[in-house]
Amino acid sequence: MMKKSSALREVLFAAAIMLATAVSALSPVNAQERRQDRQPDRAGNFDFYVLSLSWSPTFCATAKGGRNDQQCGIDKRFRFVVHGLWPQYEKGYPDFCRTSEPERVPRTVGEKMFDIMPSMGLVGHQWRKHGSCSGLNQETYFDKVRQAYERVAIPADLTRGDRPLSLSADEIEQKFLSANPGMSHRGIAASCEGRQLEEIRICLTKDLAFRDCAEVDRRGCTISQVTLPPAR
Repeated sequence: MMKKSSALREVLFAAAIMLATAVSALSPVNAQERRQDRQPDRAGNFDFYVLSLSWSPTFCATAKGGRNDQQCGIDKRFRFVVHGLWPQYEKGYPDFCRTSEPERVPRTVGEKMFDIMPSMGLVGHQWRKHGSCSGLNQETYFDKVRQAYERVAIPADLTRGDRPLSLSADEIEQKFLSANPGMSHRGIAASCEGRQLEEIRICLTKDLAFRDCAEVDRRGCTISQVTLPPAR
């Protein structure tokens, strides 16, 4: 009798485990996980671009030496540089897309960008993570990066870099708006690292016209005072 009772308990326990597993599979948590399990990103399948302009002195304040010397060496005086031109969805973004292009960017291609993207490390990483999702080949993508950079007028009083400059994020954005007719508050965001300006993110159509981008705008810096550290 004891053996039968023990066997019955084991059967009931196993049945309970199976039932719990089935219920769990149908629970909202697991259903949410399945919904987030998106398909691989496809090159060329995106809605718009974000041009990210990094304030180089902020980056170089914590990234001196080694491979960053090309951008941050003692003889360098970079101000705004291109962090990247990023394909975006209306919500979220694609990255590391499959492409027939090589992962490695030839130096002959990268060197042409050094005036606005001052290191092969930066050029190569931006291609692999973001450029690969543009649907363009490497040379055409980096031509697009330059066109986007030249599309934006950078306010002259922000680029002097001879002394620290403190403004609100809204004031920084307003200077860009004043210098770029057609740009709106909903299409630009200043990003901060602590209390220093990290970068300016500007939303552009695939044809590089200014456009609004609610998600990017919401993630902008909102502190009252943002400092642009000097180039030296």
